[in-house]
Amino acid sequence: MTPLHRYLDSLVERYNVPGFADADPIQFPKRYTDKRDIEISAFLTSTISWGRRAMILANAEKIDTILCHEPHKFILEGDIENISDANIHRTFFGKHLRYALRGLREIYSRYGSMEDLAVACGAVNNCAPAWELANAINGIFADANAAAPLEGPSRCLPDKPEKSALKRFNMALRWLVRNDGIVDIGCWESLKPSQLYIPLDVHSANTSRTLKLLGRSGNDRKAVEELTHALRAFRPDDPVIYDFALFGAGEEGIELVK
Repeated sequence: MTPLHRYLDSLVERYNVPGFADADPIQFPKRYTDKRDIEISAFLTSTISWGRRAMILANAEKIDTILCHEPHKFILEGDIENISDANIHRTFFGKHLRYALRGLREIYSRYGSMEDLAVACGAVNNCAPAWELANAINGIFADANAAAPLEGPSRCLPDKPEKSALKRFNMALRWLVRNDGIVDIGCWESLKPSQLYIPLDVHSANTSRTLKLLGRSGNDRKAVEELTHALRAFRPDDPVIYDFALFGAGEEGIELVK
C-alpha cells in the first residue's frame, strides 16, 4: 500500500462516519424504507444540493413537506398542479418541481421504479451509467411536460448531460448503490459500486488536485473520469468510497499530506 493510499484511507476513517453524514442531504432519503420513496427523495434532494449545506437541508425539508412525507404516494396521487410557483431553492422554483414531479409520475407509472428504468434503458450495462440514465430521464421528463414546457432549463438535470460532471446525479446514485452500513443506503441491486463515478464538486476537486489525483483544471465529465480512474487504482471494487473523504477534507480545509 502506497503512502497516498494509506492517507486516503485515513480520510475515509475520518469522514465516512455517521456523524458527518448526519449533516448531509443523504439524511432525507434515509428517512424512508420503501425503495421507491428512497429513490424519489434521493433524486429531488440531490437536485437542489448546491450551495450552503444549511440552506440545502432547510429546502430539502421544504420539498419533503410538499410531498406530505410520502414521496411515492404523492407522485402517483398528489396534486402536482396546485404546487405554487414560490421559490424552493435558489434558482429552483415551484415550476421546476412540478416539471420534475410530472416526469417522475410518468417514470413510476410506466416502470414502477427508477431502478427498473435504469435496467430498461440499458444504463446498468453501460460504462457510464449516470450519463445514460440522465439522458433517459430527460427524455421522459420532456415528454411528460410536452403540454406545459418550461422556458429555460429544467434545473433537474443538464439539458445536454454528455459533457457535464453530473455531480448531483452521481451523488444520488452513490446513495442508492453503495451500501456500506455507515453512510450510503444501497437499495439498488442492478448496479455495482465499481460502476459508479465520483460526484465531483469544488471541494473534492480541489482536494484531488492538491493530492495529485487530478490534473484537469475544469470540473467536467473528463475530470470525473480522470479522478475516478485514479481512485479505482486504490479500490477497483468501490472507488467512490473516497467521495466523502475528499469532500470533507476540502470543506473543512484541513492541511493535506501531499
